[in-house]
Amino acid sequence: MARIYIHNKPLFLVDHISKEVEEYLHRPETIFIDDFNAAAVKTMLHELEQPQFYTGVFLHNNVDALLAAFKEQLNVIIAAGGLVHTAENDVLLIHRLGHWDLPKGKLDEGESLEACALREIEEETGAYGLAIEQPLQTTYHTYRQNGKNNLKESHWYLVKAVEKTPLTPQTAEDVAQCLWVPLADVPRYIDGAYASVAAVLKEGIRLLQK
Repeated sequence: MARIYIHNKPLFLVDHISKEVEEYLHRPETIFIDDFNAAAVKTMLHELEQPQFYTGVFLHNNVDALLAAFKEQLNVIIAAGGLVHTAENDVLLIHRLGHWDLPKGKLDEGESLEACALREIEEETGAYGLAIEQPLQTTYHTYRQNGKNNLKESHWYLVKAVEKTPLTPQTAEDVAQCLWVPLADVPRYIDGAYASVAAVLKEGIRLLQK
């Protein structure tokens, strides 16, 4: 299964109907398509822009091919970022454009995803002494900018910080606030995050609580 957030609405790309997805199919605000062609992909993108639909489910036996078809319809931007935590499990959050977020940014030419994640975290927050522990997940979300429909493919990593370093928000990138939050308090910030970031936070909490 893959998931794309279309204007913060979840679109599930699936090769079978799981219990999680089946629950959405019984709701009138869900659009379901199982006919895979370019027109169907465009229809799904269009319908999820309408206020009466909140969720999309697209069924096809090859999820990778389905994801590739959506990428063909959108301007793909590759980014990387991280969920940073200390040994005491304080988690680094930022506040940007009215939402709680995690530091991330666009991949530079010739740069590895891991190097991009560390660079963006350092630039956006001023944190240092960072090391990548493991990949976390990849998220997809759409947005419009300069008349283009963009699909941001964000590669997330679990990142260890040596300590709770002083933080400085990168206001040039609309970062208004950076703060260390105890792991137990992170769930109360999730409702104020974009849906794709909320998914990363939930996965990070799950791993750190092991």
